[in-house]
Amino acid sequence: MTNTSWENFQTYFYNNPDLELALDISRMIIPNDYFKKMTSKMENVYAQMESLEKGAIANPDENRRVGHYWLRNSDIAPEPEIAVEIRENLAEIKVFVQKVHNGSITSQTGEAFKNVLLIGIGGSGLGPQFISDALGANADKMSLFFIDNTDPDGMDRVFKRLEPELDTTLCIVISKSGGTIETRNGMLETQNLYEKKRFNFSKHAVSITQKGSQLHQYGEKEGWLKSFPMWDWVGGRTSVLSSVGLVALALQGIDIDALLAGACCCDEITRKKDTLNNPSALLALMWYKATSGKGGKQMVMLPYKDRLAFFSKYLQQLLMESLGKEKDLEGRVVHQGIAVYGNKGSTDQHSYVQQLLEGPDNFFVTFIEVLKDRDGTSPILSENSTSGDFLQAFLLGTRNALTFKGRESITITVNEVKPFTIGVLIGLFERAVSMYAFLIHINAYHQPAVEMGKKAAGEAIALKNEILHLLREKKGQKFTVDEIAQQLDSTNSEETIFKLLIHLRENPQHCIYAQKGKTVFDDQYFYAQEHI
Repeated sequence: MTNTSWENFQTYFYNNPDLELALDISRMIIPNDYFKKMTSKMENVYAQMESLEKGAIANPDENRRVGHYWLRNSDIAPEPEIAVEIRENLAEIKVFVQKVHNGSITSQTGEAFKNVLLIGIGGSGLGPQFISDALGANADKMSLFFIDNTDPDGMDRVFKRLEPELDTTLCIVISKSGGTIETRNGMLETQNLYEKKRFNFSKHAVSITQKGSQLHQYGEKEGWLKSFPMWDWVGGRTSVLSSVGLVALALQGIDIDALLAGACCCDEITRKKDTLNNPSALLALMWYKATSGKGGKQMVMLPYKDRLAFFSKYLQQLLMESLGKEKDLEGRVVHQGIAVYGNKGSTDQHSYVQQLLEGPDNFFVTFIEVLKDRDGTSPILSENSTSGDFLQAFLLGTRNALTFKGRESITITVNEVKPFTIGVLIGLFERAVSMYAFLIHINAYHQPAVEMGKKAAGEAIALKNEILHLLREKKGQKFTVDEIAQQLDSTNSEETIFKLLIHLRENPQHCIYAQKGKTVFDDQYFYAQEHI
């Protein structure tokens, strides 16, 4: 069981008024000599972090530098040209946003824009979505909507809400390469909706992409309103404080300078080489302790604040895409990774705390406590307490129950949810991820398995098109899965062919139908142009 003494709490309670943040690691099981034993490893981590920020190649597989830290302090960029680009881009964002807000840039109909539709996936969607929800208010200057998948029904739900105000909706399309399939589909579906309503999509469109990419060229050709850059040295999961997040968030009315200031302040403090006074280093070391440096454990995120409900999703990508690696930097198979899942307090009391207390001990919890309950005074409800008093009590109760059961936890406390604080939290976890990756000797900045999935998806689309070509060419003829596999010389792909066919059957646009057989595997599929 962890040591819960007052003395232990004081020893492992980090508090920084400049960050408006406290970090309590006293509920972790920490041997007395742990920090001393880790001194050499942490000295190496600090040296590698310094090298990374100075512009060394930190992603050797793709020969890329890693520069998201420069975004909030251009003065530390390794070349003056990069610093100038960062400053000029931020200035351009502010000018563009001001023109949209004051009506200098209007919709095709001449009306002021009211809504922003952000089309992007992964880091291009999760970060902006998290911050937008965390900092949104009734006084927002514009409303943000998101398409972050290639699910047609999901898009229709967004379109239904936007359709009455489509003419006053500004669309931001985000793709670094311009070739991201999900983003491309979202863009084309949105473009199709605008055309149906007889609006010119180009008069409502902005791109955020690398210069010269497919998307950049397309926007230039079609005369889109504006294009903002994405840089090779900023990865998707660390891009929220670049144009990727700042354009849409500024349009919403969020103070992006305060966001950047929070992250910059956190960066400065977490450059300290005094581990006990470096909150990101403390986090990274606790992850290393919890996993024995081998990964495999789960990090349960429990923010006790509705505004932070999307934080768990954001951290899922930041940690799991960065740390989930088969091999280390020497090519040795290590299967590293920390699985992240989360809910929010006190909803967690009614969902999975039961398992956390009595199920397998394969996790550690990170609580996030927010001291300020709301703007203004809360009513006293019962037991001389407000609803916010009860929320804190549930956090403290869950935390104590976990400790009683010998389960480890970390608690992060912030004063309130505001732009500066969100910037601090982003910086805190970004730097902890970098440090932990150096501790376990992996490349945190590539994602080769993601590319494997994309390649397999492309193969499935190609096979689907072969099936369509076969059935159309032999219009009216009926084939079982096995017969189609034989016709296509794909006798090891029957399962995929079956899955593709049942999807084609349920959607009318390709005109594929099925005649039922004795079992679902005996169904015969055919193409018929006329509706059946």
